[in-house]
Amino acid sequence: MKLNDLRDNPGARKVRTRVGRGIGSGKGKTAARGQKGQKSRSGVSIKGFEGGQMPLHMRIPKRGFNNPFGMDYAEVNIGMVQKFIDEKKLDAKKDIDHAALKAAGLAKGGKDGVRLLGKGEIKAKAKFIVNGASKGAVAAVEKAGGSVDILPKPKHDGGQGDKAPKGKAFERAAAEKAVGKDGKKAK
Repeated sequence: MKLNDLRDNPGARKVRTRVGRGIGSGKGKTAARGQKGQKSRSGVSIKGFEGGQMPLHMRIPKRGFNNPFGMDYAEVNIGMVQKFIDEKKLDAKKDIDHAALKAAGLAKGGKDGVRLLGKGEIKAKAKFIVNGASKGAVAAVEKAGGSVDILPKPKHDGGQGDKAPKGKAFERAAAEKAVGKDGKKAK
C-alpha cells in the first residue's frame, strides 16, 4: 500500500446534485420542486405546520413548570466516591469539594454546587465540603471517621439575572415592608 493508493470507501463521498441546470440533466426548469406553491419558493419554513390544523406541539398538554428558585446540584453517591478513592482518582487525605469531584469526573453539571447522597458505603476517612448532604450520607461519612461541612446556600435572584432588585432603595423598601410605614411590626 502506497500513499497514492489511499481511497475513500465507495459511497463515502456523495456528489451534490446540481439542480436547475438545463433540461438535459433531468433536474432543470423547476429543479424537482414541482409547480408553484409555497414549497416551490425559496426562504420558506413550514416545519410543524399542518395546513391550519392545530399542530401536534400545540395539541399535546403542557405539564410542569420551571422553578426560578430551583437549585441545580450535581448528585454524588458515597459509594462512587469510595470507588474513585480506591482507584486513586480522588485523594482522601485532601478536602473533597466540588472542584475535586469535577476534576475526577464524578460531579457532572451542578452549577449551584454538589450534593452528597448515601447510596453505597464509604470506608475511607475523608473531609467533604459540599453544598448539601442527605442524613444517611452524613451518618455514613462520620461513621467512617470523616466529616461533612455544608456550605451556606447561595443567594438566588429568582431567575431575574441583572434585573434583580438591588441597592439601597430595595433594602429600604424591604425594611419598610417588614416593619410597616407607621413604625409597627407588620402582621
